[in-house]
Amino acid sequence: MNWWFVIPVVILTYIVLNIAVYFLQERVIFKPEKLPQDFEYKYKNQVFEEYNIAVANHVHINGVHFKVRNSKGIVFYLKGNSKSVKGWGKFAVDFTRYGFDVLMIDYRGFGKSTGLRSEAGIKHDLQYIYDELKTQIEESHIVLYGRSLGSGFAAYLAATNNPRLLILDAPYYSVSYIAKRFLPFMPMSLLLRFPVKTHKSLKEVNCPIKIIHGTNDKLIPFKTSIKLSKIKPEQTRLYPVIGGGHNNLHTFPMYHRFLEEILNSKRPKPIDPETTSLNFRKKKKKGKKLF
Repeated sequence: MNWWFVIPVVILTYIVLNIAVYFLQERVIFKPEKLPQDFEYKYKNQVFEEYNIAVANHVHINGVHFKVRNSKGIVFYLKGNSKSVKGWGKFAVDFTRYGFDVLMIDYRGFGKSTGLRSEAGIKHDLQYIYDELKTQIEESHIVLYGRSLGSGFAAYLAATNNPRLLILDAPYYSVSYIAKRFLPFMPMSLLLRFPVKTHKSLKEVNCPIKIIHGTNDKLIPFKTSIKLSKIKPEQTRLYPVIGGGHNNLHTFPMYHRFLEEILNSKRPKPIDPETTSLNFRKKKKKGKKLF
């Protein structure tokens, strides 16, 4: 074998593959559905209002606010990486049925939203909208819900603000962590333009953290949530949906029972070691002396 020929070809192929990953990654991470600006949303048995928010020059974020009477608060729902609010809106019923308003928005380039995507740009847009929410409702009534891709952005918002609650649905440790599973030989930490490091954000979150994850998730393994739950264990609870995959949690009654429990829960009281078994320790048996 002519190694003087093979080695340069392998090196060149590796370089080309790295370049392709860098420039084409956005097509893999984001799968947007674009809608005409005159598209009319229709949701059966839901009261809603459409918003178009100018968050920066040439950047407008489109969203839908689902409303209920005598609202307990609002769920700021950050969706996954595909489609648009057109389809995601049907999941608002899972929160409005418990008395919560729901705000869903499309990221840049999704649905009717405009603007060039970047991680910094998306985070800016979300913070801008969160700030607008705070002018209308107290933070103690804002629940952040992040689904799949949206979980990393929800964790970021929770880390930089003080919402009532953070709910993560099928979250990832970081986008680069996922990418390494499929391309372990690539320097993903250097190539990714959307690393979205959920684990780093969670370190700064002060509100209760609820994590829902399917035990049969093939895209983002359940063990990811176990790892995330250990970052701030005292304020985190993990809800495993037995047998659930990545895109079908809503078809499991267990998921809906978990949501009901989470949304109706109050901030837990500190555990008193004096009135519980928290500090009970098994006494070590002393070995018998022979002499």
